[in-house]
Amino acid sequence: MNRRYFGTDGIRGTVGTPPITPDFMLRLGHAVGRVLRRSQDRPTVLIGKDTRLSGYMIESALEAGFASAGVDVLLSGPLPTPGVAYLTRALRLDLGVVISASHNPFDDNGIKFFSAGGTKLPDDWELAVERALEEPPQWVHSAALGKARRLEDARGRYIEFCKSTVPHSLSLRGLKIVVDAAHGAAYHVAPDVFHELGAQVIPVGCSPDGTNINQGVGATAPEALARAVREHGADYGIALDGDADRLQMVDAQGRLYNGDELVYVIANDRLVQKRPVPGVVGTLMTNMAVELALRERDVPLVRAKVGDRYVLEELAARGWQIGGEGSGHLLVLDRHTTGDGIVSALQVMQAMQRSQASLAELLRGVTLFPQQLINVRLADGSDWRSNATLAAAQQAVDAELGQTGRVLIRASGTEPVLRVMVEARDPQVAEACAQRLARAAGAHEHAVAAH
Repeated sequence: MNRRYFGTDGIRGTVGTPPITPDFMLRLGHAVGRVLRRSQDRPTVLIGKDTRLSGYMIESALEAGFASAGVDVLLSGPLPTPGVAYLTRALRLDLGVVISASHNPFDDNGIKFFSAGGTKLPDDWELAVERALEEPPQWVHSAALGKARRLEDARGRYIEFCKSTVPHSLSLRGLKIVVDAAHGAAYHVAPDVFHELGAQVIPVGCSPDGTNINQGVGATAPEALARAVREHGADYGIALDGDADRLQMVDAQGRLYNGDELVYVIANDRLVQKRPVPGVVGTLMTNMAVELALRERDVPLVRAKVGDRYVLEELAARGWQIGGEGSGHLLVLDRHTTGDGIVSALQVMQAMQRSQASLAELLRGVTLFPQQLINVRLADGSDWRSNATLAAAQQAVDAELGQTGRVLIRASGTEPVLRVMVEARDPQVAEACAQRLARAAGAHEHAVAAH
């Protein structure tokens, strides 16, 4: 069965356009409730959301759908995605539901689900929900309808959890930290976590109005963080995205550190502490400089498809704990079951405190390779994998780069283009090689179009 509604990270789209409509959300809540009732007589779910105006509408529709299927509902109000995952597990609930479109603009929204263990759910479960959506509703009788109540202490519980992921000895006293919550779900959580650990906190992006989530702030717009760090003379800046599962960091000089670099800092800290790091999972886009730096520490890097879901799957399959991608989705599975921007930031701060070194010092010798990306438009009916000219050009470039760079060629999943990426220590070499590959790909596309 092909997926009709679920993508790689739940269901997402523009509000008011199917499936992000109140009638669909009512049906979705009912369908999910029916799937839950197959294994649990009286399930309870937790619904959390980010700060988008549309969250109220979607929350109400889901609540009604769950109740109609005989499922009880707890409402947390605005809470980071990883907070919902944590509370679902801690409260022994049957399902966690997050209403969020993460880093997307405010007029988008979406739904994602967490299992009773606080993990992403498997494909089979999503397919079962899709099948239930195609069936006629089966309303429970009045006495069996679900009840709803608000979970008043959700924020406080999650703050305490975040603090518990680092030793009691970790103190941020003496540090001035800018915390940018992207006007999103962590606006009333992240500043308090770092303040309660002793830091002087300068909040940015902590005034949501329902329409300003991710607007010029947060992990997807880190320029605002760098500017605030310089303006306030802060030691560090921490930027989250709208649902707080992404992290970017900035130092006192305004230098940005992305997810690839932060994954290395976390893994290297474990090694310094003589703790085993059997491997790290990145993605096809993880910078080669990080791969080489880990290899020097005898730590292999395995590349998964782009997307934190695939990183998580690879970690689970191998029994490893640390992974992530450059966008800032970081996974530290012995601290949390899912990506958590706040928890990841604390892991980085802990590494700096233990070593008494700055981020720049911890990453000395790990200089990210420049990446050159060129999009080549694909002709209708084109099979780029059969392009012998491109294959020969890639073989030649691979030989030329050796251990000083790499090539990644992949078709876009959203538009008819071929993405040609070359990474090399020398930016001029990266650009020249990418142009050679793009020309080889383009010549084949012109031939297909002419044919």
